[in-house]
Amino acid sequence: MTAEPVLIIGGRSDIGRAVAHRFAAAGHPIQLAARGAAGLAPDKADIELRHDVAVTLHELDVLAPESFDGFIDGLGDLPGVAICAVGVLGEQAVCERDHGAAALVMRSNYEGPAAILAALANRFEARGSGALVGISSVAGERGRAANYIYGSAKAGFTAFLSGLRNRLARKGVHVVTVLPGFVATRMTDGMDLPKRLTATPEAVATAVEAALRRRRDVVYVKPVWALVMMAIRTIPEGIFKGMRI
Repeated sequence: MTAEPVLIIGGRSDIGRAVAHRFAAAGHPIQLAARGAAGLAPDKADIELRHDVAVTLHELDVLAPESFDGFIDGLGDLPGVAICAVGVLGEQAVCERDHGAAALVMRSNYEGPAAILAALANRFEARGSGALVGISSVAGERGRAANYIYGSAKAGFTAFLSGLRNRLARKGVHVVTVLPGFVATRMTDGMDLPKRLTATPEAVATAVEAALRRRRDVVYVKPVWALVMMAIRTIPEGIFKGMRI
């Protein structure tokens, strides 16, 4: 990998921060994008001090597609890698009764991330190089009563990444789907997460870097999740609908 700029979409998230540090440590200039990007000034200073690379901040609302062309033009250098770590978990019980809350979860986990990666994909395709990384979720592999609003959006995002990968496979652009299981972040703070199935943001960053280096298409951050989800996918629907998992 050369030291091309790496764009982090969702630079305020714990995963976004960890990924930024990971690639900065490898010598990549970092482009941090988020809403209220000016508030990321302390992160910019920290990354620059720790890793001696250039960091730029870029205002981006992934739910405002009319701003995407201007955002990409404003990056200056088109990044070599773009990593989308945007997402919100939401509360299933609230989303079941509040259409606005459900729509925000669905838009934030599917519509927005897919739309900004689609805009970048066109630029990367025209250039004939680059890599796009989407942080999706194992929750998208089978709908569960406990989180099917969030999971359905992630399922859509996973399918989008798969199709985009097939479209760009012969255009010099690599697309990676990252499937974390549980991740210990501010978003999951207070949840009773099983340690064996729970990754750190730094582990997600390591998985992203390794997936790009090894040209992987789909990667589970903790390999045990591949086995867990294979088992869950094979449970007959008649049995699954009576389970509380």
